[in-house]
Amino acid sequence: MRIYNTLTRRKEEFAPLEEGKVKMYACGITVSGEAHVGHAYQALIYDVMRKYLEKRGYKVTYARNYTDVDDKIIARAKEAGVPADVYAAQMIKKIDKVMAEFDVDDPTLWLKATENINSIIDFISRLIESGHAYPAKNGDVYFSVSSFKRYGCLSNRSVEDMLDGVRVENDENKREPADFALWKGAKEGEICWNSPWGKGRPGWHIECSAMNMKAFGEQIDIHGGGRDLIFPHHENEIAQTESLTGKQFAKFWTHNGLIKVNGQKMSKSLGNSLLLEDLLKKYTNEAIKFALLSNNYRNDINITDDLFPEAEKHLTEFYAVIKAVEDKFGKGESGNAAIGEKFDADMDEDFNTALALSELFGLFKTVSAKLSKGDKTCADDVFEIRNTYSLLGLFKKDAGAYLAEVAAKNPVEIPEDVKALAEKRWQAKQAKNWAEADALRAKIDGFGYTVKDGKDGYTIIKK
Repeated sequence: MRIYNTLTRRKEEFAPLEEGKVKMYACGITVSGEAHVGHAYQALIYDVMRKYLEKRGYKVTYARNYTDVDDKIIARAKEAGVPADVYAAQMIKKIDKVMAEFDVDDPTLWLKATENINSIIDFISRLIESGHAYPAKNGDVYFSVSSFKRYGCLSNRSVEDMLDGVRVENDENKREPADFALWKGAKEGEICWNSPWGKGRPGWHIECSAMNMKAFGEQIDIHGGGRDLIFPHHENEIAQTESLTGKQFAKFWTHNGLIKVNGQKMSKSLGNSLLLEDLLKKYTNEAIKFALLSNNYRNDINITDDLFPEAEKHLTEFYAVIKAVEDKFGKGESGNAAIGEKFDADMDEDFNTALALSELFGLFKTVSAKLSKGDKTCADDVFEIRNTYSLLGLFKKDAGAYLAEVAAKNPVEIPEDVKALAEKRWQAKQAKNWAEADALRAKIDGFGYTVKDGKDGYTIIKK
């Protein structure tokens, strides 16, 4: 299997540091606000990666972090009139709840900055001792970028390029403008901890290096996050960790694309953030996953007005076929191995979920054709589709329950004349008057509706 490595800018054959075991870390959410679709996308991508690596036989230890102390959290807590740690705990509870509704599994390890302060202080102390960091007179501690000769290896940019357009803070306390904070001296009223340099709190970048070291040791196999973290966050992680250990920190660096809304980068400042909680009120969690995974994970996703409705439409059609097959032939007991083999071949090529999902249209066309011919092997196909694509979080629900969930989220007032035609068609089918039933279906289609038949009746769906 091949994975694209941001560090080398090419796909490489995957082999872990230790045979049969994978150590994977993905940067999680800074809990200054509620979970949005970008958070959901990143969590989904690394959940899928973890599960596919496990399917390939690896024992995966997967860690994610919550950044639960930083400038934004402190500012939001002040606005809310509560202590920063209380605000962070409240936000984590809300985020966990909505992520559970989205149905993404927990990692092996949940890590939080505030629960690893001693490890962070120890890490910084060792960087100072080795000459890679220095304390400033105001209680800050900075990493000396010039002390790490490979700085820029991940983003492939020079220090001068990195500084262009980047806001430089506390310049009078730094030796060089590119140096970044490992520890921030406390301002009055801020959450803080005691340290050898006075009261303060961690900088953003150091937490991931220190927590990785505590959880995994000096090296890991896969480090991931959104592409916006390549610089400065992941670049700084490499500098901190490799300065201390003298070893390559992560063997593979993976980065998912960013979310755009109607062509614009999603951001709170533009007012176009899509909260996950709001999306789940309108669409099923599987439809959201289908939409997000229909894109190659390394590319940006442009969320247009029809992205999620189209995904819901496709899944509804797929589930209607599943229901018809299972109503007629049951759920099947063994699968069509070719379906799983093709899925694995797609996923072996850098977790190509987009290609894997595109296969579904042909698969369900074949299933429908078999069903219409009375070929009961269509039940084996459905069994294998369910078994295979559940790794992506799809087809995990009872088909009837899924269709009912879609109908409940998207109530449609069916015109009375369409209802009447649908009832007449059902009666014609019961009388085995197939020609009349087909003619009535065509009339219903002309009104912009379709009818999905089940064992106990029918459902009218707006196209």
